[in-house]
Amino acid sequence: MAFDPELIAALHPRVVGAAELERPEPAHAAFQAATIDALLHGRYQGDLDIATLLRHGDLGLGTVDHLDGELIVVDGEAWSARVDGSLRPVPDDEHTPFAVVTPFSADVEVAVQEPLEHDALLALIDRHARDAAHAVRVDGILDVHARSVPRQDPPYRPLVEVVQEQHVFDLRGVEGTLVGFRFPTVAEGVEVPGYHLHAIAADRSSGGHVLGCRLWRGTVRIGAVTDLHLELPPGVELPTGRASGDLDAVEHRG
Repeated sequence: MAFDPELIAALHPRVVGAAELERPEPAHAAFQAATIDALLHGRYQGDLDIATLLRHGDLGLGTVDHLDGELIVVDGEAWSARVDGSLRPVPDDEHTPFAVVTPFSADVEVAVQEPLEHDALLALIDRHARDAAHAVRVDGILDVHARSVPRQDPPYRPLVEVVQEQHVFDLRGVEGTLVGFRFPTVAEGVEVPGYHLHAIAADRSSGGHVLGCRLWRGTVRIGAVTDLHLELPPGVELPTGRASGDLDAVEHRG
């Protein structure tokens, strides 16, 4: 297995072995279970349990076994957003087929006093980010246009077909948090290129995959991601090329 030289330069990616799964991540490293390419092609059964995932980071996102909700990791806790936007805590022994987490540490903190629409918020983050890849945490009063997808059972269909059945909902004026990452284009196939954000209410009543949002006021925190460590389950290989164009439809449909 080999990584693209551009990806190596940007993120120093490395596949970790079983012995390393017990070790916490160093600062500015992200830990990932499987690849986005595997998820796109319908690999919804995970081999990594949530307890192990949380040893590697306290902020992140992904999904859970059978694609049964949007995974949100915040403050070291794992939550899953159901198709109606309600949340459930994810038990330690549940598994994930795809997730990425980091021990979040902010290098930049920006106070936002006036409303920012989705694109303006991302542009603000880009202006203040110091690295090609970074983790993001936004706390404040939010409107969120979000989605989740229904649980899947074998035989699994590709993700682009599953999202045609996604449930879309709006969280308005909620106190909450956006968590996520921005990865460079060279990470495509391994990771979601560009921004990938999930939302969670402060009272843990609701959340989901962010399709669009407005930040009324709050605080934006940005932390560099300089290293990417991957756990590859049996049968999951590094992609040999860029992910399918289906990724854009999967991420932004709605």
